[in-house]
Amino acid sequence: MVAQSGKWMVLAATIWIQAFTGTNLDFSAYSSELKSVLGVSQVQLNYLATASDLGKALGWSAGLAVMWMPLWAVMFAAAAMGLVGYGVQWLVVAKVITLPYSVVFILCLLAGCSICWFNTVCFVLCIKNFPSAMPFALSLTVSFNGVSAALYNLAVKSIDSSSSAVYLLLNALIPLFISVVALIPILHQPPPLYSPDPDVVKRDKRTFLGLNVLAFFTGLYLLFLHPSDSSMARLLLYGAIFLLILPLGIPGIFYDGEWLNRTISSSFILAADDDEADNLQLHKQLLSRENEPAYSAAPNGISRENSSVEEGSSGETVMLGEEHKAGMLVRRLEFWLYYIAYICGGTLGLVYSNNLGQIAQSLGHGLMTSKLIAIYASFSFFGRLLSAAPDFIPMNKVSFSRTGWLAIALLPTPVAFSLLGAFGGNALAIQAGTALIGLSSGFIFAAAVSITSELFGPCGVSMNHNILITNIPIGSLVYGYLAATVYDSNATPGAAGLGEALVCMGRECYWLTFVGWGCVSVVGVVCSVMLFLRTRHAYHRFGTSRRPTICLSELVHTG
Repeated sequence: MVAQSGKWMVLAATIWIQAFTGTNLDFSAYSSELKSVLGVSQVQLNYLATASDLGKALGWSAGLAVMWMPLWAVMFAAAAMGLVGYGVQWLVVAKVITLPYSVVFILCLLAGCSICWFNTVCFVLCIKNFPSAMPFALSLTVSFNGVSAALYNLAVKSIDSSSSAVYLLLNALIPLFISVVALIPILHQPPPLYSPDPDVVKRDKRTFLGLNVLAFFTGLYLLFLHPSDSSMARLLLYGAIFLLILPLGIPGIFYDGEWLNRTISSSFILAADDDEADNLQLHKQLLSRENEPAYSAAPNGISRENSSVEEGSSGETVMLGEEHKAGMLVRRLEFWLYYIAYICGGTLGLVYSNNLGQIAQSLGHGLMTSKLIAIYASFSFFGRLLSAAPDFIPMNKVSFSRTGWLAIALLPTPVAFSLLGAFGGNALAIQAGTALIGLSSGFIFAAAVSITSELFGPCGVSMNHNILITNIPIGSLVYGYLAATVYDSNATPGAAGLGEALVCMGRECYWLTFVGWGCVSVVGVVCSVMLFLRTRHAYHRFGTSRRPTICLSELVHTG
């Protein structure tokens, strides 16, 4: 029981880390002030946003750090990078010091890298403490990364809502404080349980269901309760912190209150007993064969008998769980369909969020910026939670591949940009569009690791995911540059009282951008549907897209 309670404390610590380290999501809250202080154009501001996203492309550095450093040291190294990256930017925006644009670019890069390192720590904690329930742990904890902007929004309003520079100060200090709080659970995490009892696995899944319900109410709390003054903001912030502490108590209810099992409908108990047995058997086979020569002869992390093979339309073999090295990966049509779907969906949503400050300002809704950030963050959180839906639906009720869920998740994005293009000047339209984009991109971000593991192998998921997310800085640069070019072409110096900075006011600032982004998102939907059609039979023969693909030799993640 001590080991069981220890792993849930680690999970709670992971939730806290994720909830307060998604600091890139509040960039749009202070971007206008940063632009004004630096006196740069929208294109140059876009380069700073790209620098933050470029930190994700340096995920391999986090992987090396995990191999050579204790986990707590990696966490504090991430906190130190954030302290310097955001802290010095705060000094610049607060006009305490003056730095050239190139140095600020490096600071943004450092801040983005810190987020990647934090995500690596969280991923390792999840797969070490929940090897048989890794998809549940990952989807839950990654979801809380989406509420960071909403939490920081409350924190800023409870302190000083008159200056957006406070966001940078809190981005620098709060992750360091959370690292100190999470240190004790991380240092005392129990040894991994390599052969979990079936009853423990089933109870864990029920516990994750309860935690997801709590997470859902946390998202509703942050979405619908908006402070009218600093006192109300402090009260709501205390309530949010209380909801983040509650996960410590949920596992105890499920472990000590067996009566709760009878109150949950059998249709929501995730999977039938034969699925549990298959999952555990697969888990044991992976562990027992990991060092056997006969097993190493197979190129995939799962024995071919346990894999699913489909012949693609081009004659290529689609096999779930087959290990792909980098050279093999980039020759797969499935990878490029997935890559394009990601860059035309999730990455596009991230670029939209980076531009929220200028979008709201140009459409005459500058006072709504913080509200729009909260809406994007909350719906991104819900999207991340929904990414776990395939794992919670019993196989005998709905059998649908994870790539199919990906295609469905991409549909709201073109709808949102159509809405923004047609009715962008309307406050309700921009709120609805922001919500749809947050929902879609949040799902993609959270589901990406599981999809990568299933399509291209669990043992190489770190390297393969690193290659996949190179689309984020590329998309951030291209989409952001095109949007900034349109913006600057319609801008005038000194508008909106921002000194010499170029400022654009009116629907023409982003109308053409919304149309272009909408067309790009349609390409993403088409590619995701093609990916689904090429893999659906492989998923069907595999039995279920929820079966865990585990490789304990791979403890690296880029986030």
